[in-house]
Amino acid sequence: MDLILWRHAEAQEPEGAMTDLDRPLTRRGEKQAARMAAWLDRQLPDGTRVLSSSARRTEETARALGRRFKSMDGLRPGASAEQLLQVAGWPLSKTPVLVVGHQPTLGQTAAQLLGLPGGECAIKKGAIWWLRSRERDGEDQTVLVAVLTAELA
Repeated sequence: MDLILWRHAEAQEPEGAMTDLDRPLTRRGEKQAARMAAWLDRQLPDGTRVLSSSARRTEETARALGRRFKSMDGLRPGASAEQLLQVAGWPLSKTPVLVVGHQPTLGQTAAQLLGLPGGECAIKKGAIWWLRSRERDGEDQTVLVAVLTAELA
């Protein structure tokens, strides 16, 4: 199974009565999302499921891809790595899954799957981490396929 973790692009800071979930992307964030979406569109296999947190900034990031996506409250800020993996169907899903989400959940998920010490790693806004599950010599493994920032996409 392929699991692609995409952190939402740069978002505005909350102002006035705006809640964290209502924060839109900045102009820079829109450019980051568009740049990464263009790269992803060339790389993602047909049939990839796209899941997004229901926060506005993640939905706007996912929308840049131009594919159908499912918005899920279970991927909102504060979700656990275990929740993300369950929603994505890791490692048994028959199709690749792209999750557009938040820190620290994405970093915790990557760290858990890769066995990184400390239990968390930093993922830049707009960046992707592409992970793949496989079995080798009877042992389940996680392979890091790609890490890419929006600036390099």
